[in-house]
Amino acid sequence: MTRLIRLINPINRYSTIMLYVVIVFLWASICLYLLLGGADFGAGIVELLVRRKHKLRVRTIMSHAIGPIWEANHMWLIIAIVILFVGFPAIYTTMSIYMHIPLVAMLLGIMARGTAFVFRSYDAVADEWQRVYTSIYTWSSVITPFFLGIIAAATVARTIDVEANDFIAAYVNSWLSWFGVAIGVFTTSICGYLAATYAIGAVENEYDCTLMIHLARRFIYLVVGSGALVFLSASLSDIPLIEWIFGDFIGRAAIFLATVSLILTFIAFKKRRAIAARILAGFQVTMILLAATYQHYPELVLFKNGGGLSLIEHAGNAKTVTSLAWALLLGSVFILPFLFHLMRVFSKRSPYP
Repeated sequence: MTRLIRLINPINRYSTIMLYVVIVFLWASICLYLLLGGADFGAGIVELLVRRKHKLRVRTIMSHAIGPIWEANHMWLIIAIVILFVGFPAIYTTMSIYMHIPLVAMLLGIMARGTAFVFRSYDAVADEWQRVYTSIYTWSSVITPFFLGIIAAATVARTIDVEANDFIAAYVNSWLSWFGVAIGVFTTSICGYLAATYAIGAVENEYDCTLMIHLARRFIYLVVGSGALVFLSASLSDIPLIEWIFGDFIGRAAIFLATVSLILTFIAFKKRRAIAARILAGFQVTMILLAATYQHYPELVLFKNGGGLSLIEHAGNAKTVTSLAWALLLGSVFILPFLFHLMRVFSKRSPYP
């Protein structure tokens, strides 16, 4: 019996380690999609909100800056979906059922944005349709991260009612709330901030650098304002967001580091340090995500009437999770170097006109 226990325990430890490997990849893929895909969507957001006289110039700058990660960033979203589907089927099923409306809206936004961008850039005939393509591109760039934020909010707002017996209660009220709208606006603002900040390193003259820094600062104010709106809506909705974020050392440290790095970002703007500004912007968003997700880990989905779905307790079959972990580890060895090489090659393109 003792020998059997000795044989089982290492197996359990191995399965547990593999489960944590999958969880790390899930969090990392979501974080990278926000950092890279967010900047991608942010290019359209910046173009939409910039003044008319600067639109053409900003469009050219953004095309040059976001080129290295154009479309490739959706890989991170695909990885996150595959991880949930294979490793956490109960969580995947629940989210797909109760949040199918915002999920479809987000996916339609992704498809519309990519299609409109291609037609706008490579259509053989330049006519009035270019304006239509541009409108679809810019507004879908807003809609997609907005619904992504709504989906994220719905997982923790305890609005999902698994006991609901009508369509509105089950499939609309599960995600539509003021807190979700606030998170959607906050996520959209972050995307614009990332795009504007990343683009600073892609400019070739002082005028364009000043323009992008000005836009990045405006988006910082928008991020701070929408962040305050998130806390207000959480308070009105009886969501203990302040306790989640500031309830332990990790959350407080993450917010402190994000605040300090924000101050350093203004210094980087003043000294025209594009690389430093990019790194700091990415670090800030990472810290915000860490603070928002750490407190209620390992629960990923919280239900209205109590309980929820945990990444630990509701993981899939141990053998399946282990195989998934090895696939992710081996895949990263082959994929990541080529992805970074692709970004490096694109970053050395000839300057924009």
